[in-house]
Amino acid sequence: MQEQRQHLWQAAIKWPMYAVAVMPALVAAGWLLGPGRTAWRLQPQQLALFLLAAVLLLAWENLCNDYFDAQTGIDLHKPHSLIQLTGTPRVVFAGAQLCFLLGLLLMAQAAMASSWWLLVLVLAACCCGYLYQGPPFRWGYRGLGEPLCWLAFGPLATAAALVGLGTPAPGSGGGGPLDPVLASQLGCGPALATTLVLFCSHFHQVEDDLAHGKRSPVQRLGTARAAALVPWFVALVLLAEAIPVVWGAWPPTALLAMASLPVAVPLIRCLGRYHNQPDRIRQSKFLALRFQMVNGVLFTCGLALGGLTVSS
Repeated sequence: MQEQRQHLWQAAIKWPMYAVAVMPALVAAGWLLGPGRTAWRLQPQQLALFLLAAVLLLAWENLCNDYFDAQTGIDLHKPHSLIQLTGTPRVVFAGAQLCFLLGLLLMAQAAMASSWWLLVLVLAACCCGYLYQGPPFRWGYRGLGEPLCWLAFGPLATAAALVGLGTPAPGSGGGGPLDPVLASQLGCGPALATTLVLFCSHFHQVEDDLAHGKRSPVQRLGTARAAALVPWFVALVLLAEAIPVVWGAWPPTALLAMASLPVAVPLIRCLGRYHNQPDRIRQSKFLALRFQMVNGVLFTCGLALGGLTVSS
C-alpha cells in the first residue's frame, strides 16, 4: 500500500513534465551561444534565474489545473490527482498561488537586469495558461488547449528568454533582442513538440472528457484519426527546425535535431496500434515528452555548435 501511494505521489508531481518549462530558455541560450553570439552574449546568472522561475510558474499551472479540474469532476477517476491524494483543495490552491508569486518575483528580478519586456511576455504566457484551465474561460474544454500551449511555450516564452538572457555586450544592460519573428522561428518546432505532449495526454481519458463536457481534439476527431495525426506532428516539428537551415538563417549544425526522429517512433507505433485502449496508451504522453526533451536538447546543442563553427 505504501509503495502504491508513493507511486501515486510521483505521478502527481509529474517531475518529467517540467522539461517543457525549461526548453524555451535552453533554445534561446543555444541561439545566443551560436548564431547570435556576434551581437549578443548569454548571461549565465540570468539563465539560472529564468529556469527556476519557469519551473515555479509551470508548478502554478499544474497545481491550478488539478484544482480547477476537481471543480468540474473530470479528475474523479484520477487517483494521482493532488486533490484526490491530499483531500485539501484549498491547500493545493494556496500552494499554486505561492508558486506563482515566487515565479513572478524571480522573473521581475531577471527583468530588472535586462528589460521589462521580459515580465510582459511572461505574464502573457501565464494568461494563456489561465485561459486554458481557469474559470470562466476553460478554453481547454473547447479544444483550444493546443493552440494556447504552442503560443505560450513558443513565441511568448522564447521571446521572453531571448530578452532576459541576452545582453548587447559583456557587463552592459538593456536586455537581449526583442524580435517576435526570431522568437517565433526558434520557438516553433520545440513548442510543437510540447504541444504534442498535451495532445497525447488526451488519448486515455476520452470517456471522462466526454462525460464532463471537455471537447479535446482527440475526443472530437476520434482516437483513430487523432493517432494518424501524430506522425504529421513529428514531421512539422522537424521541418520547422530544418527549413531555416535551408534558407541559410541557421547553421547546418542545427540539423542535429533531426537525430530525434527515432525517439518518436515508439510513440507513433504505440498510438497507431492501441489508440482506443486506454490502459495501453496511458504512458503515451511520456513517450511524447521523451521526444520533446531529446529534440529540444539536440536542437539547442546544434544552435550552440554553430557558433563554434563560425568562430573556427
